[in-house]
Amino acid sequence: MLVVISPAKRLDWAERDVTATEPAFQDDAIRLAKTARNLTLGDLQKLMDISPDLARLNRDRFRSFVEEPDGDVTRPAALAFAGDTYQGLEAASLDAEELAWAQDHLRILSGLYGVLRPLDRIQAYRLEMGSKLKTRRGKSLYDYWRDQLSKALNVQGEAVGSDVLVNCASQEYFGAVAPKALNLRVVTPVFMEDKAGAPKIVSFFAKKARGAMARYIIQHRLTDPEGILEFDTGGYAYRADLSTPEKPVFVRPYQS
Repeated sequence: MLVVISPAKRLDWAERDVTATEPAFQDDAIRLAKTARNLTLGDLQKLMDISPDLARLNRDRFRSFVEEPDGDVTRPAALAFAGDTYQGLEAASLDAEELAWAQDHLRILSGLYGVLRPLDRIQAYRLEMGSKLKTRRGKSLYDYWRDQLSKALNVQGEAVGSDVLVNCASQEYFGAVAPKALNLRVVTPVFMEDKAGAPKIVSFFAKKARGAMARYIIQHRLTDPEGILEFDTGGYAYRADLSTPEKPVFVRPYQS
């Protein structure tokens, strides 16, 4: 199986003793960074709905973006992202064999880099997939990427002999994957908190659980979607009564 997750806004730029790889869409990342570099602080603030300080930080990042980056300005993607999903993934604690398996089976969808492997080198950036960044391909990053992400996932599915993709990404990011161009069956786990018998999705916990599911798939080397039904990290349990084959639901007692 393949599993996809979203990137994170927050970064951890600590140095890691791992061998990084080159992103498949490096040229596109350079092209998009150049486009973003020409935006004013006000444009960046409006584009990503961020504060003036964050706009300044990301303007400086785009201005510093280089075409042939080395290890001084890059970090492996799965180790550099540090948001809620990555608290669940805990990539830094995966051993060498687990990271190698993840390199083939885990993909990170990115507004700037398109599709990343866990060890692909990235430069510091922030550019959400939902950003309406105008390029020659259209008015948004969805227009820019079109069916490229689906095609890349199809190719990797073939490479690992799988026709199933486990979607642990947010809707903002998975929305960039063109369904008509995707040859893989999509399974999207749903994570809920049960408070007084009324299960509901709580965003913070769901994001962390999606990362934990990706970790579970990696550590158990899962190749059949039936295997994810045994997921029990953090107290979650599969609820057949709430599930469909395409959307298995996992519920745990509400965490206050």
